[in-house]
Amino acid sequence: MYKFFKDWTLPIAMLVGCLAYPFFIKLYFITPFLIFTMLLLTFCKIAVSELRPKLWHLWLLLIQLIGALGIYFALANYNKILAQGAMVCIICPTATAAAVITSKLGGNAASVTTYTLLANIGTAIAVPVFFPLIEPHANIGFFDAFLVILGKIFPLLICPFILALFLNRFFPKTHQKLLSLHELAFYLWAVSLAIVTAKTLDSVINYKGDGVTEILIAAAAFVACGIQFFLGKQIGGIYNDRISGGQSLGQKNTILAIWMAHTYLNPLSSIGPGSYVLWQNIVNSWQLWKKRKRDEKRKL
Repeated sequence: MYKFFKDWTLPIAMLVGCLAYPFFIKLYFITPFLIFTMLLLTFCKIAVSELRPKLWHLWLLLIQLIGALGIYFALANYNKILAQGAMVCIICPTATAAAVITSKLGGNAASVTTYTLLANIGTAIAVPVFFPLIEPHANIGFFDAFLVILGKIFPLLICPFILALFLNRFFPKTHQKLLSLHELAFYLWAVSLAIVTAKTLDSVINYKGDGVTEILIAAAAFVACGIQFFLGKQIGGIYNDRISGGQSLGQKNTILAIWMAHTYLNPLSSIGPGSYVLWQNIVNSWQLWKKRKRDEKRKL
């Protein structure tokens, strides 16, 4: 049963979130705490000696930050909500599970983990700057909005890493206990996915439109997913780290992205990262299938 649930977590969590969305919406307030805990458990597995930034990390970070602004301004004149949905799919940092998939594909998990940390730092700095410009509020100025978002985003993304280092240095027993609970992150991820799926469905149901915008946002997420996996692989390939580059740029923390979209942008833009969940898992499933086929051929 556990293997079945683990193999089909994505569709099960999304289905449960849709069917019971009135219940899961009430739990939306715990999303930041779930994100924080998942990152803490992930960063507890990081040894400082493994954190070795590479040149390709810088190129991917530039694509993540500058590319997000570029796609927004390219689409904003046509459809602002579409632009926000595409942008949040790009600016979102790497998923905590990316290192696991990278290992299964034969890539360098340590490189992905290093980029995951860098991407979280970049997002924590960029989002408070970008979002008030993109979605200004009439009753709050840019600087005030910057401080509000910084106060929520920075602790959420950076404090888990600082806390993991602190526990490792001063409370090693607690640190080891958290390491033993690494499987807990899997269950937290499933609950988070159900919650954000419910929130996204609620936005679609309550949006008064013709449905075209929703389809365009999902299509934009599909294109963003494909381009990011492609660029990540191409840049990583130049530095002999093709698999790690693709997963670092292409596999996103969509739970965080949906939360950011609902909290700071037009809620309908959350359809972007909501559909990105599906697209990136299709890519990952295809890559894992190809890897199994190659391994089977080698055994023959």
